[in-house]
Amino acid sequence: MNNQNGKKLKFLFVSIDALIGDLAKAVKAEGNDVKYYIQSKDQKDVCDGFFEKVDSWKEYAEWADVVVFDDVGFGEEAEKLRKTGKNVIGGSIYTDKIELDREFGQAEMKTVGMTVIPTWNFKNFDEAIEFMKKNLDRYVIKPSGLAQNEKELLFVGQEEDGMDIVEMLERYKKNWGKKIKEFQLQKYISGVEVAVGAFFNGKDFIMPINVNFEHKRMFPGELGPSTGEMGTSMFFTNNSPIFEATLLKMKEKFAASGYVGYIDINCIVNSRGIYPLEFTSRFGYPHISIVMEGILSEWGSFLYGISKGETPELRAKRAFEVGIVVAVPPFPFNDPAAFKKYSEDATIIFKKQNFEGIHLGDVKFVEEDWRLAGNSGYALVVTGSGTTMEEARNLAYNRIRNIIIPNMFYRTDIGRRWEEERDKLTTWGYL
Repeated sequence: MNNQNGKKLKFLFVSIDALIGDLAKAVKAEGNDVKYYIQSKDQKDVCDGFFEKVDSWKEYAEWADVVVFDDVGFGEEAEKLRKTGKNVIGGSIYTDKIELDREFGQAEMKTVGMTVIPTWNFKNFDEAIEFMKKNLDRYVIKPSGLAQNEKELLFVGQEEDGMDIVEMLERYKKNWGKKIKEFQLQKYISGVEVAVGAFFNGKDFIMPINVNFEHKRMFPGELGPSTGEMGTSMFFTNNSPIFEATLLKMKEKFAASGYVGYIDINCIVNSRGIYPLEFTSRFGYPHISIVMEGILSEWGSFLYGISKGETPELRAKRAFEVGIVVAVPPFPFNDPAAFKKYSEDATIIFKKQNFEGIHLGDVKFVEEDWRLAGNSGYALVVTGSGTTMEEARNLAYNRIRNIIIPNMFYRTDIGRRWEEERDKLTTWGYL
């Protein structure tokens, strides 16, 4: 893997919570130099043995051809580096804000002409409860700021009169009052939840677009706690009415902020319209691992190209992709004691030594074995692709059958909703 000068490239990956190891591993496998910095103490051993880890990223920024930030919160650092002429994949102050500050994100959507769902912002639980009692309806509670990373706090009301939301607000006030400083009540809209995303090179989007369907809850059939994501089905396309009605309208704003990397927007769509919900202005997880299943281009040269403001070719399979999170306790909860008891240092056994479609979660390589690392229980992402969604599903689940981890669990229905989703989206004119 060479850049235009015929030499291998040097990549510095910078992480708060050890999210980007899988992409770093792919870049290293192409023959590039990789160094990886993880800020979180609890995640320090993640990816040990796969490539070089460093204790400080700033002293290696000069060394790197490309610095890759894997999360929101690095926007200011990324902007400073860009000003010095450094090639950076990562956010900007603006794109951090549109993800972390829901109110700001929605206002920006409105500014460029997107149709947004009626939303009310609160900093006080009593005011929200009072509002609910006067405006009985079905709503969704969405924490803002860093509390939105606690995925189990997002609550979708089930009752038409909204009394379950009132009850949840009372509970949040008691148990989460200190953590949730700001939150939204959003009117509930029924339809299909679908996200569209693309890579951005600081000036423009790189085709093709990714259209994806997250499966957020822990158990099949959308039961149980919200985990952020237990798996996703997706495909690439050069033409999406949803992209044109949402993300494409943000092009000038992203360019003005200098954003470079992957960005997506998830929406509810129905026969009446497209309603954007929120931005993800960074790589998504496990999203990026599933994207890797569908891309044929070399990641090192592609990332280097967009970091320089170029338009490198992004070659995608003409296929569907399915990716499944394989987890162990205490996932999706933060419980270091439970991780120690059930999962710490557990060996991942592969019945056959076949690593196709196997993507790193919180794993390390020790004495020729893959072992669980960190303390989150987010072990692996397993992917498959095929000319139909069913073919992609079958390949991914066959690959999971090759894996043994004590106490492992995963959803068995990722991608199964596709037929129903496809029929609705086709009827409404979005596919």
